[in-house]
Amino acid sequence: QVQLVESGGGLVQAGGSLRLSCAASGSMFRFGATGWYRQDPGKQRELVADMSSGEVTNYADSVKGRFTISRDNAKKMVYLQMNSLKPDDTAVYYCNLRLFGVTYWGKGALVTVSS
Repeated sequence: QVQLVESGGGLVQAGGSLRLSCAASGSMFRFGATGWYRQDPGKQRELVADMSSGEVTNYADSVKGRFTISRDNAKKMVYLQMNSLKPDDTAVYYCNLRLFGVTYWGKGALVTVSS
C-alpha cells in the first residue's frame, strides 16, 4: 500500500527558507508523477509544483523563481525547497503521487510565515 509522509514544516519569518520532504512507500514510486499542493483556511487547494516521472517540472506562477521541486527515486523521496517565503505562502502543504490512474495524498505539513 502506498503511503506518503511529509516533514519539514514549521514557523519562519518572511524572507526565510524551508525545505519540505515527502517520504513514499511502494516499489512503483519511480513510475509516478509527484507534486506539492497547498491549502489555507477559506481557500481552494492549489498546485504549487509538479514533477513528472521524467522529471519535467511545472510551477504555479506565484512561486516561480522561489520554490524548487526535486525527487530522488532511489530514496523514494520528493522535496520542495522554498526560498524568499512570504506571509501569503502560509498554508498546509500536501505531497501527492499519481500512479497508474490513482492519486495518493499525504496528511500535510503546516508552513507558517510571519511578517
